Amino acid sequence: MPYATDPRVDAYIEALPGWQQAICREVSDLVHAADREVTETIKRTNRPYFVLAGNICALLAAKDHVNVFLYDGAIVPDPEGIITGGHGNKAARTVAVRQGETINAPALTAMFRQIIANNRAGGWRKLKPQS
Repeated sequence: MPYATDPRVDAYIEALPGWQQAICREVSDLVHAADREVTETIKRTNRPYFVLAGNICALLAAKDHVNVFLYDGAIVPDPEGIITGGHGNKAARTVAVRQGETINAPALTAMFRQIIANNRAGGWRKLKPQS
């Protein structure tokens, strides 16, 4: 499915090593496939973000992996156990993907769809049970 890209996001991805480019493009394809209204932008100076009624996720390439930051307020279920970091974070958790690893596309897409649904319902801050 073709989708509109942000040239600044394209430039961020194109500057990465090939294996990181492939991961970032797959994540981009998955988040855009989760909902046709997803858009891309740059926030925090140079970080690719994917948004729809709020942040869905962001990409950050590190030396030996790519972090996919999920802006879910830790309320989206993770039945496949793909979350690798940020378990105690109140705003975002991460899925780190290393060279040679396969992305669990169905699980990540399900999480993207739930985050989008939550964003449309007011966002995780509104939906998160108060403790």
